[in-house]
Amino acid sequence: MKKLLVLSTALTSLAFAAQADVTVMSWGGAYGAAQTEAHVKPFTAKTGIAATMTDSDNPATPIKAMVEAGNVTVDVASVEYADAIRLCDEGVLEPIDPAALPAGADGTPVADDFLPGALTDCGVSTDIWATVFAYDTTKFPEGPKTAADFFDLTKFPGKRGLHKGAKAVLEFALMADGVAPADVYTTLGTPEGVDRAFAKLDTIKKDVVWWEAGAQPPQLLADGEVAMTSAYNGRIFNAAIGEGKPFQIVWDAQIFENEMYVIPKGAPNKDEALQFIAYATSTEGMQAQATQISYGPARHSANATPIMYKDGKTLMGPNVPTAPENMANALPSSFEFWVDHDAELNDRFNAWLAAN
Repeated sequence: MKKLLVLSTALTSLAFAAQADVTVMSWGGAYGAAQTEAHVKPFTAKTGIAATMTDSDNPATPIKAMVEAGNVTVDVASVEYADAIRLCDEGVLEPIDPAALPAGADGTPVADDFLPGALTDCGVSTDIWATVFAYDTTKFPEGPKTAADFFDLTKFPGKRGLHKGAKAVLEFALMADGVAPADVYTTLGTPEGVDRAFAKLDTIKKDVVWWEAGAQPPQLLADGEVAMTSAYNGRIFNAAIGEGKPFQIVWDAQIFENEMYVIPKGAPNKDEALQFIAYATSTEGMQAQATQISYGPARHSANATPIMYKDGKTLMGPNVPTAPENMANALPSSFEFWVDHDAELNDRFNAWLAAN
């Protein structure tokens, strides 16, 4: 009888462990690898809860489809700020109580430790990242310096890489055309402003290579398919510093925002998912991620001490979007604007792309 009880207890424990296998969906490439090393592996080591990483070109799309189909297989997803707000409003995400998150390592309360905007009803910021543009220094030793240079095919000949979508492309086009960052969304909120952005894109349309996944821009540069490209800053940093590629980031007209961890409605391991997010967005979790990729921590306590890249030689401070010297002509992405205008501007973008 005792043997049966022991066996029953063991089977119950195994069943619980199997149920508590937290699945995290992120963006793959250098970013997914950074989260795996900084969050997934240490979380399992600390808690004993198994966690695995899966990749998507944009996790917001598959998790919404899962929730609508009633077949959710992901517990935590990494999504852009505007998607976290939109999906929360649509009932696709579980609410997250800030009280479930730990205070800063220095004791700073959660509400004071997170940077402004880093906590939403259904999301917790993991980092602050940016869309920038970068070039191959072997092609342009002197290099482009401004967003306007990206559109100058005479002075800087060669193909350009751009993300295949309206967001961050239209804003970039307007800033390259002389619109100040503070005026971008006011301008883009008018028909004339939208026309102006597409007119600027018309000037390079025939020379654009369109990318969809974050891992593509560094590869496009490395393969010589483009001379310069828009990209997520951390991907270029990892290629340049981690792999020794001759790539240079241009911070002019960077567009920065929070990346958020969220829990899809109906996640099979909701409690464990919340534990994962609490760990990953702690002071320790944010600092660990910042050693892997050049995105800025979203907590004051995580920024209180210098952070070194995993090579032990490179100081991360000057390489993150929020470094003062990188913010001279920067634009904070407006989630309010994109929640309201995403569908119509992407329809316009797709129609423009299809036109000769």
